[in-house]
Amino acid sequence: MKKLLLVALIAIFAITLFAVNYPTKSITLVCPWGAGGGTDRLARFMADELSKELGQPVVVVNKTGGGGAVGHGAGAYARNDGYTITLVTLEIATMHWLGLTPLTYENLDYIAQVNQDPAGLIVKADNEWYSATDLLVDVAQNQGQYLFSGSGAGTIWDLSRIGMLNAVGIVPDAVTWVPTTGAAPSIVELLGGHVDAITCSIPEAYPQIASGDLKALAIMADERDSRFEGVPTLKELGVDWASGTWRGIAVPNSTSPEIKKILEDAVLKIASSDAFVDFMNKNGFGIKVRNAEEFTAFVEEQDSVWKEVLKIGGYLVE
Repeated sequence: MKKLLLVALIAIFAITLFAVNYPTKSITLVCPWGAGGGTDRLARFMADELSKELGQPVVVVNKTGGGGAVGHGAGAYARNDGYTITLVTLEIATMHWLGLTPLTYENLDYIAQVNQDPAGLIVKADNEWYSATDLLVDVAQNQGQYLFSGSGAGTIWDLSRIGMLNAVGIVPDAVTWVPTTGAAPSIVELLGGHVDAITCSIPEAYPQIASGDLKALAIMADERDSRFEGVPTLKELGVDWASGTWRGIAVPNSTSPEIKKILEDAVLKIASSDAFVDFMNKNGFGIKVRNAEEFTAFVEEQDSVWKEVLKIGGYLVE
């Protein structure tokens, strides 16, 4: 019995010592999405900055597939020693509801959120809709007439559309969703007059908005984006709905509190730097910073929110 107790005490001492000395070698930052995309760019910026803060190399590894399931799973099921961290995205709150993976948000511990990009409601500049209210009234009165797009079926921009319609009592199939591989081809469809409206982040369509080809009717956020002050929120127009994608840093369950604190302090320090603000602005990313406690509560809320939206949209797998 004494021997077992001694072994346990030695193990606890070793873990504590290890955490205090963390990190002592390179760290892997798992990116669940492909090289060159927005999440990858953010992952590589965070890796460079974390390398400076932690004094060890932080190497980005792209693990793609399964609609984000492969990368999130690789991060969640890694050793919980602090040497594998993950740039988690909103899909951690939707993948399991879609039946893509048994992995849920509960398989990770959350360090800090650094980004949030609200959905926008965008139409052609010469369209007769001059506000989101105009569009929603027209859709309600002419169900089945209009085509919407933004990305694939069941993705965040589709779910943003479903939630917006539901918030004003309009069923999702009142409009037809035209799936594409992303915002860029959806913008092309809108410019060509092949769809009537799209839901995606405003930065994704901003070149066409700035050129006068498209106009943003609303942003699905709690408050206006300072970069696009002329675009009202849906909530200002009486539609109680906010939606968008987000990103943050997470680690496997049961990572030691000491390691998590070191990582949280480092990420929050980076997120308060001028270099971070400059990078985010240049890349069109929205800045939203939440600490570990706030981020954990937010992800839990998101899991519940998207379950309901997926159910409304007919996507829920139970």
